[in-house]
Amino acid sequence: MIIVLGPGTTKDAIEYITKKIEDAGLKPLVSSGVERTVINVIGDERILDKNQFEAIPCVEKIIPILKPYKFASREFKQENTVIKVDGVEIGGNKIVIIAGPCSVEGKEQIIEIAKAVKEKGAGMLRGGAFKPRTSPYAFQGLEEEGLKHLKEAKKEIGLPIVSELMDTKDIELLLEYVDVIQIGARNMQNFSLLKEIGKINKPILLKRGMSATINEFLMAAEYILAGGNQQIILCERGIRTFIDHSRNTLDISGIAVLKELTHLPVISDPSHAGGKAKLVTPLALASIAVGCDGLLVEVHQDPERAFSDGEQSLNLDAFGKLMDEAGKVAEALGRTI
Repeated sequence: MIIVLGPGTTKDAIEYITKKIEDAGLKPLVSSGVERTVINVIGDERILDKNQFEAIPCVEKIIPILKPYKFASREFKQENTVIKVDGVEIGGNKIVIIAGPCSVEGKEQIIEIAKAVKEKGAGMLRGGAFKPRTSPYAFQGLEEEGLKHLKEAKKEIGLPIVSELMDTKDIELLLEYVDVIQIGARNMQNFSLLKEIGKINKPILLKRGMSATINEFLMAAEYILAGGNQQIILCERGIRTFIDHSRNTLDISGIAVLKELTHLPVISDPSHAGGKAKLVTPLALASIAVGCDGLLVEVHQDPERAFSDGEQSLNLDAFGKLMDEAGKVAEALGRTI
């Protein structure tokens, strides 16, 4: 359940309530807003006597939450959460386009792409420095050198940076260089990693695991939220099915369901879902049509020579066409790109 405290609640009153929760063997998680403080009770709340809390003057209301994911639920927060990243807002009326190469290959390459995608309307730059690859012999990324190139691109072009974290040992490194830390599909249920990034003050882009249900996806987000980090962007990137005509199956219905179940912003990754450049634009447009808050698109100036995922990367002209089409769909829905 959630205990909502009224405006002006004192620190002593909050400590009094949290101690009563702890004395019952449960865990209180306190979230302080501009006007109100919310205490989320973790554990079997049935052992609590709700009447004793309702009698406390500062308690405004008590809300039972039936979903296993507490902080991520619409029951916890009705209005959409908007994540602010260096002047860019994700979760509002504007659909944010995050574009860039699968892998950072060099300073000149990432700056050239950053300049091009910004000119065509992208709001953020993506680029992989640490690359989780199926084959141990495939290109694994430039690591810190790649992060330095991303930072140089931001300094010159001005776009906020998104890049993937794979290991807890690299958290401090990414905190230094990037604006949004991406947790990839393979790490969605790496609970040790999720707990650690729950402790930091940095937006997290959490990708859905390739076989994860919507419930499992939201429970992964809950690990981060329960740790105190409320800045989460969910990303639908396609799931494994029996089909063989695309890399994965983009769960279009999943985007709509997530927008109903959670207040967190939801974006779509049509590049990894389709696995083929020709599928990226139609999947992107479908994602916008069902309500996504952004797109994560792989773009390369020469896809045929890309170090990784060239087959699903758009060239600069194709990305420009995608932006034109996406703008039309967004406008029809009363939104902007």
